[in-house]
Amino acid sequence: MKKVRKPASKTDQKMMRKKDETIVFFRGIGSAMTLAAAAEKQGRRIEMTDLSPIENAAMIVKDGRIIACGPEKELAKKKALLKKAREVDLKGRTILPAFSECHTHLIFAGNRAGEFERRNQGESYQSIARSGGGILATVEPTRATKEKDLAKVGQRRADRFLRQGVTTIEAKSGYGLDVETEFKMLKAAGTVRGPRIVRTFLGAHAIPKDFASAEAYINHLIAEALPRLKGEGHACRVDIFVEDGYFNSAVSKKYLQAAKEMGFDLVVHADQLTRSGGAALAVELGARSADHLIQVNDHDVKALAKSDVTCVLLPSSDLYMNCAYPPARKMIEAGARVALATDFNPGSCPSQDLALVGVLARIQMKMSLAQVISAYTVGAAYALGFGRELGALTEGRKADFSVLDGDHQELFLEIGRMPISEVYREGERLV
Repeated sequence: MKKVRKPASKTDQKMMRKKDETIVFFRGIGSAMTLAAAAEKQGRRIEMTDLSPIENAAMIVKDGRIIACGPEKELAKKKALLKKAREVDLKGRTILPAFSECHTHLIFAGNRAGEFERRNQGESYQSIARSGGGILATVEPTRATKEKDLAKVGQRRADRFLRQGVTTIEAKSGYGLDVETEFKMLKAAGTVRGPRIVRTFLGAHAIPKDFASAEAYINHLIAEALPRLKGEGHACRVDIFVEDGYFNSAVSKKYLQAAKEMGFDLVVHADQLTRSGGAALAVELGARSADHLIQVNDHDVKALAKSDVTCVLLPSSDLYMNCAYPPARKMIEAGARVALATDFNPGSCPSQDLALVGVLARIQMKMSLAQVISAYTVGAAYALGFGRELGALTEGRKADFSVLDGDHQELFLEIGRMPISEVYREGERLV
C-alpha cells in the first residue's frame, strides 16, 4: 500500500518553499497526457486525440501553478528561470492530471451492509427506506458520533482516494438532518488533510421523522439552515435529492431558488429512480451539476447538452442498485459535458474504487478510455467549479498530477487497481 504523505501546515509549507525556492522543474517525463484539447473543448465530445500527449516532456511549476509544459529540449533552454529551480526527475514515466471525485458522501458513521443483502433478495430501495432503512438508518449513528471521530474516519477515506490519484474530493453532508449534525459533518470534512475538500450542504437528503412534510422541512432549511450556513461558511454548495418519496420538483425548485439567491452553487440529485424533473431543474436554475441522470429522455439530454450543467454519472451506484445505466453515449454525442464519480456512501454504493467506475463506464455505458479520463479530470473539475483551475496540465492551472506505473492505457482496466505511483497537489508530492 502506497504511503500517504500528510502535507505540512501552511506555515511549514511557506518555510519549505523559501528553502527550496518556489520553482520546480519536473523533467524526464516519458509522456505528459496534458488534456489540453479536452480542456479547450470544456470536456465535450471527447476523442482520443484530446488527451493531447507530449512525448519526452517536462513541466515547470511556480508557486503551485504550471508556467510551462512541453518538450524537455525546449523547456531546458529557459536557463535563467531553471537556475532557481528545484529539479525532479520522473525517469521516463507518464503523467496525467490528477482526478477529482465530484460526488461523495465522505463523512458518516455506521454502515448499512444488511441492506445490500435485502436488495439482492428483491426488496426495493424505496421499500427499505419505508421500513426505516436507507438514509434515515445512517442518521442515528452519525448524530451520535463526535466531530473528531467523524474527521478521523473521513481522513482514512480521503487517503484511499488520494492513493488512487484524487487530489480534489467533494464531501456532502446529509446524514444529520438537523442543523447541528449537518454542520458537524461539514466541519469534520473541513479538517481533512491531503486532498482539497469541496463541501456541499445536503440537508435536503431525506425528510426527518420530526417534520410532517417535505415542504415543512424545506421551509425550515430556508429560514434556519441556509442563513446560518452562509454566515458560518461551512459550505459554498447546496444539493437536494429530487425524487419520489423525498423532495418533488416544486418543493425542490423553491429550495434551490432560495439557495441561489443567497449565493450558493447548486447541485441536484436528479432523475435517479424515477423521472422526477431534477435534470430540468438543474438546467433552468443553472446548477453546477445534475447527478445520476438515469431516468432521462431525449428532450432532457438535448437540454443538458445546450446548458453549462455537468452531467455527473455514477455507474458504481447503478451496479449496486441493480438499475439501468445513464445514456452516456447519447449525452456525449449531443455535446453534453460528462463527469464520473463513485457516489461513495454507506448504502447504495459502499465503494471507493475509481477503477470500478471507469470499467463500468467503458463496458456498460460504452464510453471510450479518453472519455473516461476526461470525465474524471476536466469534466469533474467543471462539476466542482474548478473548470479553469484543474483537470489539465496547461499554463496557469494548478499543478495537480499523477505519475503512472505504466502506460495510460492501463487506467480503468483492472478493477481494484489504479496504476499510480506518485500523486502531486500544486507541485507538492503527497503519495
